[in-house]
Amino acid sequence: MLLITTATELEMEPVRQALADYRGWLPLVTGVGILETAVVLADFLAGGPGTAVIKVINVGVAGAYPESGLRILDIALAEVEIVADLGVCCGDDIQPLAGIEVNSHMEMNKAFLEWAGTALRRAAINFKQGPFATVNSVSGTAARGAALRRRCQVICENMEGAATARVCESFGLPCLELRAVSNMVEDRDTSRWRLDEAARRGAKALRAILEQGAVYD
Repeated sequence: MLLITTATELEMEPVRQALADYRGWLPLVTGVGILETAVVLADFLAGGPGTAVIKVINVGVAGAYPESGLRILDIALAEVEIVADLGVCCGDDIQPLAGIEVNSHMEMNKAFLEWAGTALRRAAINFKQGPFATVNSVSGTAARGAALRRRCQVICENMEGAATARVCESFGLPCLELRAVSNMVEDRDTSRWRLDEAARRGAKALRAILEQGAVYD
């Protein structure tokens, strides 16, 4: 069984529509943020239908850093998830906790990632892959976003990816993360955001991946 997770119903509804004729998958809306995602996903996988899950795909929207080469409505695949704002807040920058080792980097399943990339290329869907930042608070200023990008060398930010990847690692499940860019990380201006369109774009890319079929194996 394939589990598809999103943070919100806004992101899940286009998935349900795109995969209305597909079987063998389950939807799970985890809620927003690291804490809710970790608790809800772990609880689901530990019992009931969750015990039949063999792979997980996390789908959603993201904010892209201007220097990443991504633009609004582009598709991005995560190579690694980094908890980018865990540490000491110093103005717009985040410094690591001195003398304390923290597990802040979550590697994604390389075979799953390679397979998804091949599927998107076959479907002629342009995408970029690279490291993602998971944040507890989205960047509301260009300066804060630039500081996170420089320190972590990431292409976009979201609020759930690292939690999803970490829980999947704990359960021994391959995890893929696919996001569509809804906005740029800049001085906050929500009038420029395209959340609905990005959610639909992500669902379209997800369907293209599933049409390859092997994701169910």
